[in-house]
Amino acid sequence: MERFWLASYPAGVPADIDPSRYGSLVQMIEEAFAKHADRNAYVCMGKYLRYGELDAMSRAMGAWLQGLGLQKGARVAIMMPNVLQYPIAIAAILRAGYTVVNVNPLYTARELEHQLKDSGAEAIFVLENFACTLQKVVAHTQVKHIVVASMGELLGTLKGAIVNLVVRHVKKMVPSWSLPNAISFSRALSQGEGKTLQKVSLTPDDVAFLQYTGGTTGVAKGAVLTHRNLIANVLQAEEWLTPALKSGKPIDQLVFVCALPLYHIFALTVCNLLGTREGALNLLIPNPRDIPGFVKELAKYKVNTFPAVNTLYNALLNNADFAKLDFSGYRCCVGGGMAVQKSVADKWKKLTGCPIIEGYGLSETSPIASANPCTIDEYTGTIGLPLPSTEIAILDDDGQPVPLGQPGEIAIRGPQVMPGYWQRPDETAKVMTPDGFFKTGDIGVMDAQGYTKIVDRKKDMILVSGFNVYPNEIEGVVAQHPAVLECACVGVPDEHTGEAVKLFVVRKDKSLTSEQLMAYCKEQFTGYKKPKYIEFRDELPKTNVGKILRRELRDDPAKAPQKQAA
Repeated sequence: MERFWLASYPAGVPADIDPSRYGSLVQMIEEAFAKHADRNAYVCMGKYLRYGELDAMSRAMGAWLQGLGLQKGARVAIMMPNVLQYPIAIAAILRAGYTVVNVNPLYTARELEHQLKDSGAEAIFVLENFACTLQKVVAHTQVKHIVVASMGELLGTLKGAIVNLVVRHVKKMVPSWSLPNAISFSRALSQGEGKTLQKVSLTPDDVAFLQYTGGTTGVAKGAVLTHRNLIANVLQAEEWLTPALKSGKPIDQLVFVCALPLYHIFALTVCNLLGTREGALNLLIPNPRDIPGFVKELAKYKVNTFPAVNTLYNALLNNADFAKLDFSGYRCCVGGGMAVQKSVADKWKKLTGCPIIEGYGLSETSPIASANPCTIDEYTGTIGLPLPSTEIAILDDDGQPVPLGQPGEIAIRGPQVMPGYWQRPDETAKVMTPDGFFKTGDIGVMDAQGYTKIVDRKKDMILVSGFNVYPNEIEGVVAQHPAVLECACVGVPDEHTGEAVKLFVVRKDKSLTSEQLMAYCKEQFTGYKKPKYIEFRDELPKTNVGKILRRELRDDPAKAPQKQAA
């Protein structure tokens, strides 16, 4: 297809990248380990880990894993928040020739059991805080080898002991657990130091990660991400972000904020993999929901790159201490995972001087498929342009391209697109077209310059008297009201119109009334788009990455309004 959007590319950004430069993701990261050996790679709770140490530790842990007798391609799960053991485990698993299965540590026992059984994971790294959940299900899975990490394990003898004391006994964050065959992370590391990591012959088509997705809409499926997929997306992101990262006065070492969890594809690619390639220092934040604690950590570093989701940016903007920080080092703030709202983007730019570069992608696309150029000065309201070597098509319900400016389903083709879902040929067939496009389920409109605007998810669209209402539009406008902190809207059954719009609001100003907000909405929306119901809440349900869960709001039996809005 004609890639007319290339005319909109910033100067210096190539039309294509060459993922064949590396035979495997392991080759790429080992090159970075050697190149940046003396640099700090990660910092967490004040403890630094150099690239040379990451190289040695992952080599030892990889050798220990190989000593278990696992076959090439075996799945090894990681169930941890952002702690120093995480990047060591990722590199170790890959270097040993195995496949990483990232697991949300806050999964329930049911969710964990499904993912472990579905992936066929034979080993797992788990933080002790979540070992009790594993204990409930491990007997029903293929997991035979368990490595248990602790928060203070790699922080040094005294500091580590203090951190573990506080975590286990003061804050009581570690429920009792019993996993008789488990080994501690530090002991496995020690045992691996006496072994030799055997080189494994890997190809670009070997599976590097099983990235589970769809848990908020049904049974989670494992997106198969190959070494080629991840190599491609790292190279694509590098080329796209270079105008920002390499602009201005040279920086000795880039500092990335890694507040999004490494088990999420956004942080995995942009922070872990791209950060490693750039020789950056990644600031690991185990609990970004602790905004005051997060801000205290940010104050200690000269930050350059800050990937985040809209809700995290918004939460920081509403913290008085965050406004006092030094933002002079900020070069690139990448927004993804959910729509970036104009009100948040405008406030962020005004405070930090750095625009939020909104991008778009999914677990199935490793994840980045499109992004706004780093050269923009302000919010565009779009997800930008397709990345190098990437094509985006807007399709109708029959899979045919629609005219420019018309809405349709966004479909993506490129080297970062997964080959399919793990052991789900039926589900793969539903989303892959015969000519290799992945159908996202998102509705978008592309303009003549190649910029795409997300209209909404197909499943989230609300049908009011035959008219389409898109929640993103409603939420984006309502979020601009000065008394609104957060909002979400869903469709609810209505005997007269089929569906009606219901708005859930977290107030910034507690004096805001439904009548006042309804009056505002009357000024902003045509009749069928106007919310019929308004409900105020103290908080909205979110994923651990910060996406608002509209499905939970739709399914909540308590969602019926106390009274209809005026």
